[in-house]
Amino acid sequence: MSEFKRIGLIGRPGHSGVVASLSRLISYLHSKNLSIMMDEVTSELMENTTVEVGTRIQLSANCDLVVVVGGDGSMLNAAKSVASEGVPVIGINRGKLGFLTDILPDEIELQLDDVLAGKFTVENRFLLDVQINDGKEKQSLGSALNDVVLHPGKAAQMIEFELFVDNKFVYSQESDGLIVATPTGSTAYSLSAGGPIMHPDLDAIVLVPMYPHSLNSRPIVIDGDSEIKLVVAAKESLQPQLSCDGDVRYTASAGDEIFVTKNTVPLKLIHPPNHSFYQACRSKLGWGSRLVRPDD
Repeated sequence: MSEFKRIGLIGRPGHSGVVASLSRLISYLHSKNLSIMMDEVTSELMENTTVEVGTRIQLSANCDLVVVVGGDGSMLNAAKSVASEGVPVIGINRGKLGFLTDILPDEIELQLDDVLAGKFTVENRFLLDVQINDGKEKQSLGSALNDVVLHPGKAAQMIEFELFVDNKFVYSQESDGLIVATPTGSTAYSLSAGGPIMHPDLDAIVLVPMYPHSLNSRPIVIDGDSEIKLVVAAKESLQPQLSCDGDVRYTASAGDEIFVTKNTVPLKLIHPPNHSFYQACRSKLGWGSRLVRPDD
């Protein structure tokens, strides 16, 4: 008997394929006599539906499983609300890459049959918390599943900052900024900036400079429990911005201290049977397949 009795649905707005997948998903879940709840944004996508509607906080608090229909961006957006409640989440891919949403739209019933039968794996993906100290008080700016990025904002100019790890000075740098990425985020913006691909099981954080004004500045991988502090240079006049998963959260001023640490509650990401991170990389990143088949 399935441990998932009440299923929450979150869909990406503005995508016709999402509506089709949600309709198919609702019909499937009804056939299994499962209770369904969707968030308010998702309910606006569906017409004439009798599914219960609530806020994402209510959905996360009252459901045994949340299904996200969309792309990796939809999962990133949903992660902020579902991770804190410890509810597991699974994704149906209606985006481009699908590192986090790995069920194909044509395999909804087949893959969810396995999941509801208890045939799945769970990955704990940690998030990063961000705080700012502007000299007056320390305040929280939010969380990120992929990355926290310090960047110039609209101005295409280099910024200057100092980096500390566990209160130990690492370097001062003049560059377009710094990407602080989780293993989950290592296949996103960090990868585009020349950072390493990290397996999701690693308890590590990668610091990736963005176009540094130095030939010797390279990505650094540090322990996942480290405290990272960035100090905006006192002479800085560009007012660089701080983003969490691409969402600008703060415009920094000279002397501001930015703290990045691991959130203590991970996102429980569910995968169907036979999921492989390496297979996902082959599929999404164009890696080569086997030269000789195993049964040859």
